[in-house]
Amino acid sequence: MSAAAGAAPTPPLPPDVEARIAAGAFLLIDKPRGPSSHQVTAWARDLLGVRLAGHAGTLDPNVSGLLWVGFGPALKLLPLVLEFPKRYVAAINLHAPVARPALDRVVREFTGPIYQTPPVRSAVKRERRVRTIHRLEVVEVDGARVLLDLTADSGTYVRTLAVDLGEALGTGGHLEELRRVGTGPFDESRAVPLTTLADAVAVARSGETAPLLALLHPIAEVWGEFPTIVLKDGAASAVAHGAGLAKGGILALPTPFSAGARVALVTRDGTLIATGLARRGSKEMGEVRHGWVVEGTRVFVDPAAYPTLWRTGHAPPAASPAQ
Repeated sequence: MSAAAGAAPTPPLPPDVEARIAAGAFLLIDKPRGPSSHQVTAWARDLLGVRLAGHAGTLDPNVSGLLWVGFGPALKLLPLVLEFPKRYVAAINLHAPVARPALDRVVREFTGPIYQTPPVRSAVKRERRVRTIHRLEVVEVDGARVLLDLTADSGTYVRTLAVDLGEALGTGGHLEELRRVGTGPFDESRAVPLTTLADAVAVARSGETAPLLALLHPIAEVWGEFPTIVLKDGAASAVAHGAGLAKGGILALPTPFSAGARVALVTRDGTLIATGLARRGSKEMGEVRHGWVVEGTRVFVDPAAYPTLWRTGHAPPAASPAQ
């Protein structure tokens, strides 16, 4: 936001905070009901005085809860956040009371893969798709009001789920209130309201940066949740320039994974180069003789910082082995 005429310019953030943002950082915001996810993201951006910000997993204006906001290189990692399952607490109004055994039976039927069509007002194309409900539990019943605790694939429409549950019960139903309480391994206990962010920014500008740095989560907290493959130096250069990964470029497989898993491709010093999809599981990598073992890579580094070793044939400066 521009300063009013004659007003003092907003002081810059201290260098350690600027460095954290420049390296890529996330905020976990407890979004209130009322504003849109875009508005909350813009407010966080303006509080920090940065040019760009983005969010992962849009919450409707009347939905509250955990909202991921990213800055700098973290913007590229927002698609990874979308791969985490989401946990919600949902209050559903059935249009008539139902017996608890019937409710429990229908809830069990909706656990697992289900078909959904996005609602008319959604921002995506209205095509029927499959989403998995990993967990669906009845927390409380009060007449026709039902409180549910559910964990589902990203992209699941809980409003549509409420309507479908009502139809399956023969009563009809609609979503009354919804709160996101978790995204993958991150829950609402780590989310803060915008007022807490504003206070931390004010304190940081006075010289105490620890509260604000505690809110700016480094990007390793996200990609560290995925299995990793440690790359040889030449392979790191090739992947940085958009290539897939062949078996010969693997230095180490520190964590097991299955075929089709999203994996993080890192250098021996722990720098994230890219993510991609594993064509084989870690146990089957030894059987591969030709072709890529990881494809569909998304690069997170500046390729210019990684010389094209596979073309020049020159080895990089000697690096000490990882400890």
